[in-house]
Amino acid sequence: MLIPFDDQYFMKKALQEAEIALREGEVPVGAVIVCNNQIVAKGHNQVETLNDATAHAEMLAFTAATNYLGAKYLKDCTLYVTLEPCQMCAGAAFWAQMGKIVYGASDDKRGYQHLHCQVHPKTEVVGGIMAQESEALLEIFFAQMRKK
Repeated sequence: MLIPFDDQYFMKKALQEAEIALREGEVPVGAVIVCNNQIVAKGHNQVETLNDATAHAEMLAFTAATNYLGAKYLKDCTLYVTLEPCQMCAGAAFWAQMGKIVYGASDDKRGYQHLHCQVHPKTEVVGGIMAQESEALLEIFFAQMRKK
């Protein structure tokens, strides 16, 4: 039986990365980068672990993908990320010329669209894929933080 390689399939993989971040005490955001139906990079937030404000899931995945592919541009790749990219990550996606961005939950406070940032004009953007699952992980994290 063939596994359907669709947006939900790869978003589930990004959610697995977000679950790792949650277990590590990080904001649960996960990302995978796909090229030709193959995951070429994974990442999850490691801001606290690395003591680095730039260690967002997307940023770590961009670096891993460019290293794996040996190319600075990701025109033929899709980024799957559980939360709408922030301004920094959208900027990195712009410079990497990401082919497509698929995100789960919207971020009405820090998301790139709310802040009126742009991705590369040729980048296709799809939002809301498995948004409820992404939001649920964020709710768990922030409930845990309030208890501390």
